Amino acid sequence: METPDKPISVLLVDDHALFRSGIRSLLQRHTEFVVVGEAGDGVDGIKRAQQLQPDVVLLDLNMPGMSGVETLQLMQQDCPDAAILILTVSEDADDLAAALRAGACGYLIKNIDADYLVRALRRAAGGETVVAEAMTGKLVAQLQAGTQREEPVSELDKLTPREKDIIDCLARGESNKGIARSLDLAESTVKIHVQNVLKKLKLTSRVQAAVYAVEHRQGK
Repeated sequence: METPDKPISVLLVDDHALFRSGIRSLLQRHTEFVVVGEAGDGVDGIKRAQQLQPDVVLLDLNMPGMSGVETLQLMQQDCPDAAILILTVSEDADDLAAALRAGACGYLIKNIDADYLVRALRRAAGGETVVAEAMTGKLVAQLQAGTQREEPVSELDKLTPREKDIIDCLARGESNKGIARSLDLAESTVKIHVQNVLKKLKLTSRVQAAVYAVEHRQGK
């Protein structure tokens, strides 16, 4: 993989200083990444994200004070372009679903190996959805168990055929570049379609759109 001209900026938000130090040391061995800051809790993490506007935030889920999900929701308001990637010890399906519905671009478990984390960061920075392999089955089961949602299925009828193609691609975790290639569209056109999908479904992120699509198009 080619190294990007501009390094991928990463913010680490975790209450364990030793763990942050380990991640920083790992990423310093890869010139495509630069750790621009660290925070030990959600409040400080939000402040640092506002100041630094990183490409990717590695966010712990369970921290004292403000939870990871609360941090994620507030961080998105001020850093809408940041890919926020959960890195946690929790393998609970409810935590996974809550994080993705809140707009996380992915969910990783802290027992993953270093190479997997590096690949996940690259994918997140490229606009892809990244879920740890150990959690994908739990995600499917969680979505299947939660088919009764407040949002009516008819909301999907508001989408044009092309927008339905777009949301199907989002559900597969494809980046804008990948969608453009799959549908033979310009990447700028894909971005417009994605924004239209989010607006029509009253969602705030492409990950929420992906979760919505999986929930509401089962059996169709």
